[in-house]
Amino acid sequence: MTTIRKEKARFDTRLPQEQKNFFERAAIVGGYRNLTDFVIMTVQEKAKEIIEKRDQIIASQRDSTIFFEAITKPAKPNKALISAAKEYKSRASK
Repeated sequence: MTTIRKEKARFDTRLPQEQKNFFERAAIVGGYRNLTDFVIMTVQEKAKEIIEKRDQIIASQRDSTIFFEAITKPAKPNKALISAAKEYKSRASK
């Protein structure tokens, strides 16, 4: 059996006692086991939100570029499209 070992990293910060008390109160009210769990979960959620928003912006920019290219430099119609257009015109004129 192989055991996967995850490395742990430490994150320390200094903050005013009043702010720490406020965060601890939020952790208790929020049902977290302790301040560390509260901070990790809250920061994790916010980080995910920020990254997803950035990824959406990048995707949106990429989509805009593709759309703009399609409008300004349209591809030449292939045989199937030409045939479909002719069929449409013949049916629409009846």
